Amino acid sequence: MISLVPIRSGVQVFLHLKPTQLIAVSFFLTICLGTLLLMLPVATTSGQSPSFIDALFTATSAVCVTGLVVVDTPTYFSRFGQIVILLLIQIGGLGIMTFSTSLALLLGKRIGIREKAVMQDYLNEMNVEQLKVLVIAIIKMTLFFEALGTLLLSLRWYESEHRWGPALYRALFHAVSAFNNAGFALYSDSLIRFRTDPVLVLTIALLIIFGGLGFTVIFDLKNARFRQKAQIPRLSLHTKLVLSTTGLLLLAGTLSFFLAEYQRALQGLSLGDKLLSAFFHAVTPRTAGFNTLPVATLTNFSLFTTIILMFIGASPGSTGGGVKTSSFALLILTVRAMIQGREEVEAFRRTIPLTVIHRALVVITLSFGIVNLFTSFLLLTEEAPFLPIFFEVVSAFGTVGLSMGLTPQLSLPGKAAITLLMFIGRIGPLTLALAIGAKEKRPRYSYPSERVMVG
Repeated sequence: MISLVPIRSGVQVFLHLKPTQLIAVSFFLTICLGTLLLMLPVATTSGQSPSFIDALFTATSAVCVTGLVVVDTPTYFSRFGQIVILLLIQIGGLGIMTFSTSLALLLGKRIGIREKAVMQDYLNEMNVEQLKVLVIAIIKMTLFFEALGTLLLSLRWYESEHRWGPALYRALFHAVSAFNNAGFALYSDSLIRFRTDPVLVLTIALLIIFGGLGFTVIFDLKNARFRQKAQIPRLSLHTKLVLSTTGLLLLAGTLSFFLAEYQRALQGLSLGDKLLSAFFHAVTPRTAGFNTLPVATLTNFSLFTTIILMFIGASPGSTGGGVKTSSFALLILTVRAMIQGREEVEAFRRTIPLTVIHRALVVITLSFGIVNLFTSFLLLTEEAPFLPIFFEVVSAFGTVGLSMGLTPQLSLPGKAAITLLMFIGRIGPLTLALAIGAKEKRPRYSYPSERVMVG
């Protein structure tokens, strides 16, 4: 007779986890389930089970909405395997806790205090009382964008294939993959063959942008109340920072790619197609992973620009990864305040608390350390130049999915390292640090302050 003691002990441990720990465990368990499903013979076109590491890598890449692949998705996986990947992308993109809370609301169940705390940690939503409204808005918003994307893409693909079944399936897969910033494609060359198709490219790009803005930002935009006189929406400081930073990064990225690749990777295209490809490659590093140009053919300047965009990533509470646009904006604002000799960091006539500044700096510092640690490890295990390895590491950490072609060539330790890095990049370095750290303690006393020389 099987003893139930270990099971009960495991359940008790699970129930006593902190919210941040519960997020990490939920992602891990979903990855394990996805790995088992992808190891089934029915998941591949050949009818043979993939290796454990390849199934684990693919499941992690899907749940963590990264898009890095060690096998060719459209030719290696069967329709069943592709649907498993699609479901993992949807669950991982929304977030495990968001997904489960959504199901609870749909079934008419009440959300407990514990679930509210987890959701608050995951979505960075400060007002817990508005959680139910927020989750319902997330469900509607996700279905709206994915349905709209599916409609536009299916109409476009039907024009060329004249078959609604394949057109709808491919449209749904790419719409979900784009909105969740996953980067998985049903074409071996990603979207390179469609780089001169403005409808398809812009549809994918807009899905990526809206998915990367963050649920709370779109929720804020949707429910902004207009002032009676100026008719200007009352947006939160977070929304203003995210929108302004996103706009500047898109503009700077587009100009950088356009100028750097005008006579190189973009050669032979019309001016409009060059601008289209440059814009798309400013969008996709944050943090989707689709590409309309071969990454390996880009100049070193473009690769470096891509690395910066991948490291910054999307926005908090979104489907993307990276250190987040708000953290990057706070870093720039802090530097500006220090140069101006001001102790307080301000933006849009608001003063940002020091605790928020410290959190952003911790996120960036931890992220930089993690990227350097994994880069050093892969330099020891892989026989490849520095740039492809560093590019691969930043792409995995930012859950982007772009690659210079190194992913399929990784050794077993290399695949394991990138798998772990995708997991860390998805749940966030700060969430991971809080999950494994001790409870916050307030000291009963403080030591005298003293200045230290810097620079």
